[in-house]
This record gives sequence, C-alpha cells and structure tokens, in this order.
Amino acid sequence: MNQYIICKMQDKVFSFLLNETKPVEIHCDTENPSSILGNIYIGRIRDIAKNIGAAFVEIASNKICYLPLSDIVNPIYTKKGASQKPQMGDELLVQVSRDAIKTKYPSVTTNLTLHGKYLLLTTGNHQISASSKLRKEEKKRLITLVRELELSLIHETDTGRSFGWLLRTNSCDADRNKIEDDMKRLYTQYQSLLQAAPHRICPECILSGPHPWITRMSDIYEASAERFLTDDKTIWDEAHHYLSLHQPDDLPKLVLYQDSLLPLFKKYSLESQLQEALSEHVWLRSGGYLVIQPTEALTVIDVNTGKFEGGGKDPQKVFYKINMEAAAEAARQIRLRNLSGIILIDFINMDSSESNDELLRFLENLLQKDPVKTVLVDMTRLSLVEITRTKKERPLHEQVNG
Repeated sequence: MNQYIICKMQDKVFSFLLNETKPVEIHCDTENPSSILGNIYIGRIRDIAKNIGAAFVEIASNKICYLPLSDIVNPIYTKKGASQKPQMGDELLVQVSRDAIKTKYPSVTTNLTLHGKYLLLTTGNHQISASSKLRKEEKKRLITLVRELELSLIHETDTGRSFGWLLRTNSCDADRNKIEDDMKRLYTQYQSLLQAAPHRICPECILSGPHPWITRMSDIYEASAERFLTDDKTIWDEAHHYLSLHQPDDLPKLVLYQDSLLPLFKKYSLESQLQEALSEHVWLRSGGYLVIQPTEALTVIDVNTGKFEGGGKDPQKVFYKINMEAAAEAARQIRLRNLSGIILIDFINMDSSESNDELLRFLENLLQKDPVKTVLVDMTRLSLVEITRTKKERPLHEQVNG
C-alpha cells in the first residue's frame, strides 16, 4: 500500500510519501512558516536592478522577494504609475514561487496559478494545455472537453479571456462532472481575487493556501497514495476540511492513527528513514554505494564498487551491474532529498558505448517519472552524467537543518 504520512516532531512537520514501506518523498516544514509557496500577495516594487534583470518586491513589512523582469508577463496591477514598464511604487499581484534559499530572497512571479485537483488556472499563459506526461490522444480529448465546458462557464462578454488552463496528469482519470466542478471552483476563486484586490491595502496577503503538507495531498497523483495517515488531531482536522472542500472523493483515504503504545514514527521507522535520507553514503544491495555531496553550486553523486563481489574475471560486467543499480537508486535519492539545480553523477567508467547508451536510456526513463521537471542533459567527455532539476523548494537537508 502506498501511503502519505504526516506527523510532528519537535517544532517541525514531516510528510512522507511511502511506496510500501520505502520513502519516495520526504518533506520538512515549520509549523508556522512566514511565507508559504503558492500564497498570493499585493506587493509593492521597492527597487529595480536592471543590471541583473530583476525587481525587488515587498510582500509584507520588511519582507522582500525577488522578481525577474523577464517573468513579468500579463501582470495584474492594483496601482500603476504613468510608465507602461514596471517601475518603483507599482503595486501588483505576485505569487510565491520559490522558498528563500540560504542568503537568497524568496522568488515571486506575476504568473498566478490557482490549483485544482485536475486543473490549474494560470494568468501567464492564456492557452489551454495539458501535462506532458499525458498521451497525445488523452491531451486532445481533454483539451476539447475543457473548451466545451468553459463556453458555459465564462460569459460571452468575457471574450478576452485573461487566463489559461493546464490539465494535470490525473485529469485522464476524471469524468466530465469532476473536471467541470474543478473549473467552476477555480474560475470563481479567480474572479473573487480580481474583485477584491483593488480594494485591499498593500502590502498584504490576499490569498493564502493551507499548510504545505496539506496541499501536497492534491499534488500527489491519486493512484500513488491509497491512504493519508496522521496521528495529530489538528492536522487531521485541517486535512479533513481541505479534502471536504476540494477533494471530497478522497475523504475515505484520510485516517487518524491512534495507538499510544506504538507512535507513528516508530511504526513505520520514519526516524531511521529520515536519517538515511540525510546520510552522505547510500549502500546498494550489490555492496556498491553512492556518495551524495551537495555544494553551493551543484550536487555530486559518486558511484563506487565498495564491497561488490561476483564479477568473476570480467570487471566490465561488474561495472555495468553496479551502474544500473546506482542509476535506479540515484533517481530515487534525487526525488527523495528534493535535490535541484545541476546534478552530476560520476558513474564507474565502462569501455562499451552500448553499455553507456543503455545506462543513459534507463536513467532517463526513471527521471521522467519524477513529478518535478527533471532533464538528463548528457554524458560529458569525463563520463559525468549531467542532470538538471527544477528548483521549487529547499533540499531536504536544508529543510531539516534550516
């Protein structure tokens, strides 16, 4: 059974997505974060640094965020100066798109995104599109369906639609009524946002979502989690309220764990699972191991033969077997630890170009299953495999130690 487990430890809230008993994702959040990914604010531009192509936006008292000028697409202003270009003093709607990372400010975007279970409503792109993970025929069917449904949803006078739709991966499993309900809720939320914004003070949070550990329940593809489990009544109440409003079909999955003799952390060995996800060394079944070392600029994963035995007289077979096992574990660890940016994997050198090609194909197929966009770039002349992964949240070790 695949489960999504939420529990508290000290002043942190941990969420684990388990595949059977093995974690696929681990997240760590503070109970009362100062800013939450996805929150929408009326922000004021405090400064514009043209040399780095960025604006600095105040979203709360002394809370400054980074806004790339290239990201200002179809902005929604609540107060605008005389210039058509962004300038200091302009007030506009922005959404937190990335956490603060070490000394870097949080990032915001003018491309507002409202999350539904099956759809996203976006203001930066006015097209109707679908997840790249959907099959071509599914994309065509779903996009046609959304076009039909929005004819009755949006008034004829709203011919200049100021937003777009993105169909999520799990929309392929939803019937017409579920997609229509999702569209209605998101459209109503968007209209309420536009009507309220001009009358609110700046800076101010105008739309705050639930805590991250709750919203992740909508980001988990419904087929990948059969149960939402927590041992905290407050979290259960919040999750129940969220699911009742947004995902009523998932309410039967929500379970409040109650066993004072065997805490949830102990029952699923979550403490040891967390320590393993923070460890520099990761052992493979074959006896080989990975060394995972995050740096300021990138993350390096080194593959070693370790205690492997059984290669006989052909070391190339040994290297191939360890590399294939290491590729599977590296793909899991990248998602598990929420590694992002540039990732380099130093596999054991193999003489055969066919073996290297098989390794790259195998790894690329695994990386495509990651819900966060992950791209295998290539293998360099030094036999380093280069990967890039979109940065949204801080890596796990920073979440835990930050």
